[in-house]
Amino acid sequence: MDFGAQDEVVRFLASLDGGAQRIVTTHISVVALCGTRAYKLKKAVRFPYLDFSTPARRLEMCEREAALNKRFAPELYLGAHRVTRETDGRLALDGAGETIDAVVVMRRFADEELFEQMAKDGRLTREMIETLARRIAKTHDDATPDYGHGGAAAMRRTLSEIALSLRNACAASAERIDELVARLSQALDAQSALLDSRKTQGKVRRCHGDLTLRNICLFEGAPTLFDCLEFDDEIATIDVLYDVGFLLMDLWRVGAYAFSNIAFNRYLDARDETDGLPLLPFFMSLRAAIRAHVEASQQNAERARLYFDLAMTLLAPAKSAVIAIGGLSGSGKSSVAAALAPCIGCPPGARVINSDRIRKRLFGVAPTARLPQEAYASTVSARVYGEMFDAAARTAALGWPVIVDAVFDRSEDREAIRAAAERVRAPFLGVWLDLDLDRRAARVDARINDVSDATRDVLQAQMQKATGEIEWLKIDASKDAAKVAAEIATTFESSSQEAVNHVIPDAR
Repeated sequence: MDFGAQDEVVRFLASLDGGAQRIVTTHISVVALCGTRAYKLKKAVRFPYLDFSTPARRLEMCEREAALNKRFAPELYLGAHRVTRETDGRLALDGAGETIDAVVVMRRFADEELFEQMAKDGRLTREMIETLARRIAKTHDDATPDYGHGGAAAMRRTLSEIALSLRNACAASAERIDELVARLSQALDAQSALLDSRKTQGKVRRCHGDLTLRNICLFEGAPTLFDCLEFDDEIATIDVLYDVGFLLMDLWRVGAYAFSNIAFNRYLDARDETDGLPLLPFFMSLRAAIRAHVEASQQNAERARLYFDLAMTLLAPAKSAVIAIGGLSGSGKSSVAAALAPCIGCPPGARVINSDRIRKRLFGVAPTARLPQEAYASTVSARVYGEMFDAAARTAALGWPVIVDAVFDRSEDREAIRAAAERVRAPFLGVWLDLDLDRRAARVDARINDVSDATRDVLQAQMQKATGEIEWLKIDASKDAAKVAAEIATTFESSSQEAVNHVIPDAR
């Protein structure tokens, strides 16, 4: 490879720590992956949004990168170092000679531990994604609100820059770029007030800024964020949902729809950003457009086309809905809800509200921690269900689909969730999962680190309670969760269309 004036520096870095096993290049950096260390060199380039054109500027940016990434991966980053020219003409790290370049030094992790590769290999797990979502939420919690950046004006500048970059990189035909930019502009105009409102609420913070699967790895067994955006505080000081939207978009891009939905739901469990849901289609589409430009600028035409097409798809509007999934413990409600959620509405799918997670949050414990029996007193359950109904109505009122996962063995609770949907004029479907006691007991016995605290004793007690007439759609829950979810999705789509036809009769 020809790295121009930096070719000598690249060769020097490639000779360190036992020699480079591989050289990775991006549009702004070169990384020498050596034995136990990775040496990241910034290319001597200048773009409208960054300037790495001089050694002094590159050293400054390396120092910033190392410092900023300590927030996300202190165990990975070993610091910024100067590349110097010694009196004998040789290059050295932090020598006595003139500084001719700079690098960020990191500990190596195995190539196969990069989330991009793990997604391709099918090695990502639900636990990894849930931990990752909580870690991202924690970084947002820890970041200080910034009231001087963000809002609609900042997003308009971002969109203007992306539009110019897409055209300069020929990321698609001029007509398609114009169409995408027009649709993004329309979405931005529609959500400007919400963007400004969230800015005043402190939802704009200095974030990671580049949460693609290429910037997340499994390090020492834990999902780890690295390589945050360091070269421009304005670009990285953003709405927290715009930050996490990058991850949601990229998981959707690789076909990990369920994981995208899980990340979405666990993030919202940790940080209640419900008010910002109408922004997600715009945020995710804009993130895909950014990647389309980056890939096109690197002459990766196929990847650019994929991201561009995704950007167009992600702008599909959300649709309000409330789907309640009930059934006695062990009937598979949570599994069905998780399988159904990515299929409902626009990416990343429905918000799932689970009574067990609400109960654990009320008691300030981790989702998988076991609660004492008094946590299931009728007064506590009334509070749990009340919060659940309110959260469902609030989400649906914003035009976002919601799945409510709870036992719903009391007729008054079934009526209350229906009433919550009707109150915000959202389509409603109630589903009751039927399964015999033996199979439910077997499922409960097989649970490991589960959110539910149900035991065989709980199952027996539930059998003694009168459920009253259940008028919801009843489904045999002995089938695979994906098949049950598909049946619910088909029924809901049909019932929703019937409702639309009833409200809007055929004009003929």
